[in-house]
Amino acid sequence: MSIAEPQTDLAVLNQAQREAVQHTEGPLLVVAGAGSGKTRVLTHRVAHLVHDLKVRPNEILAITFTNKAAGEMRERLERMLGATARAIWILTFHAACGRMLRREAERLGYRSTFSIYDDQDQVRLVKACLEELGKDPKRFSPRGIHSQISRAKNELVSPEEYLSRVASFWDQTVAEVYELYQRRLHASNAVDFDDMLMLTVQVFERFPEALSRWQKSFRYILVDEYQDTNHAQYRLLQLLGGKHGNVCAVGDQDQSVYGFRGADIRNITEFENDFPGTHVVTLEQNYRSTNSILRAANSVIEQNTERKPKHLFSDLGEGDPVRVVELEDEHAEARFAAAEIAGLIDQGLSASEIAVFYRTNAQSRVLEDVLVRQDVPYQVIGGPRFYERAEVRDATAYLTVLVNPSDAGSLLRIANRPRRGIGDTSLARVVTYADTTGRTLWDALADPEAAGVTSAACRAIRGFRSTMESLMAQAQDLPVDQLLERMLEKTGILDAYEAERTIEARGRIENLQELVGVAREYRQQTADASLAGFLQDISLVSDQDTIADDRGLVTLMTLHNAKGLEFRAVYVIGMEEGIFPHIRAIEEQGVEEERRLCYVGMTRAMERLTLTHTLSRSLWGRRSYNLASRFLDELPREVERERLKPSSWASYGAQPSAAPRGDPGLALSTGDAVRHASLGEGIVTAVEPGGVVTIRFAEDGTERRLMVEYAPLERIA
Repeated sequence: MSIAEPQTDLAVLNQAQREAVQHTEGPLLVVAGAGSGKTRVLTHRVAHLVHDLKVRPNEILAITFTNKAAGEMRERLERMLGATARAIWILTFHAACGRMLRREAERLGYRSTFSIYDDQDQVRLVKACLEELGKDPKRFSPRGIHSQISRAKNELVSPEEYLSRVASFWDQTVAEVYELYQRRLHASNAVDFDDMLMLTVQVFERFPEALSRWQKSFRYILVDEYQDTNHAQYRLLQLLGGKHGNVCAVGDQDQSVYGFRGADIRNITEFENDFPGTHVVTLEQNYRSTNSILRAANSVIEQNTERKPKHLFSDLGEGDPVRVVELEDEHAEARFAAAEIAGLIDQGLSASEIAVFYRTNAQSRVLEDVLVRQDVPYQVIGGPRFYERAEVRDATAYLTVLVNPSDAGSLLRIANRPRRGIGDTSLARVVTYADTTGRTLWDALADPEAAGVTSAACRAIRGFRSTMESLMAQAQDLPVDQLLERMLEKTGILDAYEAERTIEARGRIENLQELVGVAREYRQQTADASLAGFLQDISLVSDQDTIADDRGLVTLMTLHNAKGLEFRAVYVIGMEEGIFPHIRAIEEQGVEEERRLCYVGMTRAMERLTLTHTLSRSLWGRRSYNLASRFLDELPREVERERLKPSSWASYGAQPSAAPRGDPGLALSTGDAVRHASLGEGIVTAVEPGGVVTIRFAEDGTERRLMVEYAPLERIA
């Protein structure tokens, strides 16, 4: 493999990037704005150390946050340095700690062959600890308890210290489980993922000779995404970098959006205090977005106080103006986004170059419905499609059994969801009994003793069947949405998620509340609404061919999942108070992190950025009338703002033939004189497929591309 000359490669860097690469001695903070080439800086810095300064590869520790990022950095460096790069420690925090801990485990009473428990192993052990302590796992969710233990470990809080902080019965239970959980792990010569960080820190703090050896090993430490580090990761770096002081942290306060996972923004905002003599380099030149997008993003993020000042700029030109579009409701918003996306695809953009971002998973549902009906291919990143999510499938399986108790597949799915003491063995015996006697599974559940099921399981089965019989009786009288609410309550599904006390469980609850909203819409807009009709209606949406075609796939994702990605066209929907910023952030004084999340979403856009909000919205099962997001008020005046008229489509179940792509309503031709409600009079200069026109406006001489179906236009003589 040929070896490039890193010194020559430095010519491709801008001045700030070169400064970050060549300032090798002492602590360095690289404040890397979105799209500013931080990965290039990291790889060139390592290459410069090895090739130009003759640093031994094994004296460099490069920390990334994902295995994928580590692999990409390793590949780049192998292209630059050849096989030499393989000796460099390019690892995630957990992988690096695992490698060090294997060599030091005996100091803490572990053998070097310790096992690493995955998430399922950890939750299973927590459940066993609860049972050993005589605690009910139904009352104290094992997953919720594990989440608290994980957070404690990331903050380097030991079981003893956690016990000293107990302030409630819940905390007391967590403390007792935490202590037993650690003892059981140790007895099994096992660690969990959080232990890999915490135990490594413990080794360094308790055994100075071990710390000294590892400090000598790594003369240069580089850390990517430093704004996402938690306290344990911060302490680890502080200890490892204590001898040489050559810690290079690359990150951006403005992209710190994982506080809910334990990330501590103070790690980057206070870096200069924690590492005296820090040299700071700010990367402000953006290589991704146009200046109109960057000015809008700068204008929003400048409202935050927890940040180092920087101002992104680009050599990519002005580009199209950022748009803010107000719509009637979530259905109009979804149809607008789908029509725009279809228009962009017609104009030659690949669907894979287009993304829609939203604050919560439940917001994707209405948009998914419209995209399916209009045959626009899409994918949901960070989770399955709305109707394929486990909690939604569970709820629809319950409703299916109420309509058709003979559906064995749905019955088997829900019999022990949430857990009620009907195990797989018991279910298998009932299934066998049903098969041998020629009865349906539902009928067999009426006589569990005959199936040879234990007495405890018999009680659980009878309780489950009694609940379902009660709901079947109510299904005759209750509207679909009210029946769904009653089912979620009586079966304990919501209570089970509430008991988890995790961010993930809260998201599942929101999705179930959104399903209630779907049922309410169906009931309000269907003449002969029935439970069977509702199930058929949503099955037509969910049972779609998911094989990608040659147009690619439009990407739908939450803003948290958007970090690190880029798209030519981005739509951020649901820009309303209480949704984005989220109501929890407003109540808990977390608006600055929400604003950073907005900044992350905006800076994913390369050429087109559209932000939408609605006058009213049904979300999480209730309709609300929200103010436009405060983030929209923080945008510069140059941003284009549009208020689109209500659509004439039916708001539920619009068919593909009703899409606006070939029927824009107002037929316009080149040369027509028109008036726009806010932009004034102009002349049509171009007409494109999909109902898109270009208009030159007289007032300022600008040309704007508008969709005739939505733009407030009228033809004038």
